Amino acid sequence: MQSMGRYLPVAGNVGVFCHDDDEYAFLTKLREKFTDSSNSVYGKYFRLHKPIVIPAKGDIPKTTYSYLYIRKPDPNKNQVGDIDFYLEPEKYAELKQSLLEGKMITGARVLPNRPDLDLIELYSQDIDAFGYIGNKKWQ
Repeated sequence: MQSMGRYLPVAGNVGVFCHDDDEYAFLTKLREKFTDSSNSVYGKYFRLHKPIVIPAKGDIPKTTYSYLYIRKPDPNKNQVGDIDFYLEPEKYAELKQSLLEGKMITGARVLPNRPDLDLIELYSQDIDAFGYIGNKKWQ
């Protein structure tokens, strides 16, 4: 995690962003095979039947993904997906406040134009995915 200077634990969800209707239809059918359609958060994050677990390696923490989100095509966004990271609530509040007060962290900003979502966005022109830091887990 270049912006934070260390690897953060994941919150437990992964998003895949579709670029056209055919890709969305294909990935939605695939998602239906790997997730419980009756167990979703916000009607779009679906619990995987079997979580994806990646063991820890060096200073990279163990990673468990429990939820999958397939996003409909959006012609204004060309990213391929996103990952949410987790910080304890007090550490998250401290980081967010420092950004709001003008601290500059390359590739990190309080999520713009979405007052309904309390997240810090991680971005890079060299990476076609977003990262988000929040204070909630998806386990």
